Amino acid sequence: MTAPTSGMAGTSEGAQELHARNETDPLELLREEGAVLRLPEGTVVDPGDMSVEIAENETMIINMGPQHPSTHGVLRLMLELDGETVVRSKPVVGYLHTGMEKTQEELMYIQGSTNVTRMDYLANFHNETVFSVAVETLLEVDVPERATWIRMLFMELNRVSSHLLFMATNGMDIGAISMMLYGWRERELVLAFFERTTGLRMNCNYIRPGGVAVDLPEGWREQILAMCEAILPRLDEYDTLLTGQPIFQERTQGVGVITAEAAIALGATGPVLRSTGVAWDLRRDMPYMYYDQLDFDVVVGRYGDAFDRYAIRLNEIRESIRLIRQIVDLVPAGDYRVQDKKVTPPPRGRIDESMEALIHHFKLFTEGFKVPAGETYVAVESPRGELGGYLVSDGSAKPYRFHMRDPSFVNLQTLPVMLRGGFVADAVAIISSVDPVMGGVDR
Repeated sequence: MTAPTSGMAGTSEGAQELHARNETDPLELLREEGAVLRLPEGTVVDPGDMSVEIAENETMIINMGPQHPSTHGVLRLMLELDGETVVRSKPVVGYLHTGMEKTQEELMYIQGSTNVTRMDYLANFHNETVFSVAVETLLEVDVPERATWIRMLFMELNRVSSHLLFMATNGMDIGAISMMLYGWRERELVLAFFERTTGLRMNCNYIRPGGVAVDLPEGWREQILAMCEAILPRLDEYDTLLTGQPIFQERTQGVGVITAEAAIALGATGPVLRSTGVAWDLRRDMPYMYYDQLDFDVVVGRYGDAFDRYAIRLNEIRESIRLIRQIVDLVPAGDYRVQDKKVTPPPRGRIDESMEALIHHFKLFTEGFKVPAGETYVAVESPRGELGGYLVSDGSAKPYRFHMRDPSFVNLQTLPVMLRGGFVADAVAIISSVDPVMGGVDR
């Protein structure tokens, strides 16, 4: 076995480093290879007794990443290879080092949404909702019905845009370059509506404690329904281009397989878990907001491979469009945010007309509002799985602690299981099928 090269020694990650098999503790091998998921506590296993046969002194350890786009962000994988077969692997994270959770503790609650929206930046409305609902829970504020339905509308539109980007990048990773153009084209329709409503295409800071920043624009119903009509037939084109394509099937079917037992043990959620046949979706199984009033199906796979994860996301776009059409008909009239001056700033137009409104605006944005002491956990079903926010308040205008349970971070634990025994050429396809967003991982 070859030892890590001098170049790798210069990028040592300490405890995270992947060392040669003969230098690795047997218990560490169990953790890396997932055997700990199957063996009773205290069992000692010979590190040589592994399911993948390897010849002595013929493996090597190499780096894959961190580079964009092949590792979908600054993700580093250390791979132990026997020829072209992956024997062991270890994801190494932390290269983005944004420190957003610590930043959140230095921002007032009224500023918080503009920070969390940049964590999983492909599911920004889900991040904003988790933070806002957590704050509202401790404030014991009742959000107007219209605001809640608008939040659901934007989260489902966000799920569509996120999965469309997956279609684009997953196709490109596997060699279907045309999908990058098509997926981007359809996603543009959704982002254009985001911009029309919020003023921004991404990181919108739209969903805030107490409701949403602004009301829906004039003609929003017709615009959204036209968008749904445009996207649906193009999903059928994706089916023609990819689903039945023999090369695509060869690159994804039976590749990156994980069992339901391993996925559950590793805490995986979202399409990664549902690809194994486990029908777990927080919108249905732990309903929040008004999802229990809507009719939709939870899409599941059977084999837990890269193809199932692709097919689930493709069909979840269809289900989200089905949800969007229902929500459009159910959005009621009324306020789009709480009419509580302690939480909600005055309308922009009033600031120029009223000294009282100007003082109110000034105090709210310089001092913020205080949240009663306590703690809460709020979770929603993001495009990648369970996105949770744990908020602790000490009674001040800033969070004492805010922690995100980001699904990308947890789902990356499945990579060593999925990669083991596969080829290096399949590694990019497997990473893509997990659909990680490193902004959420290194928050």
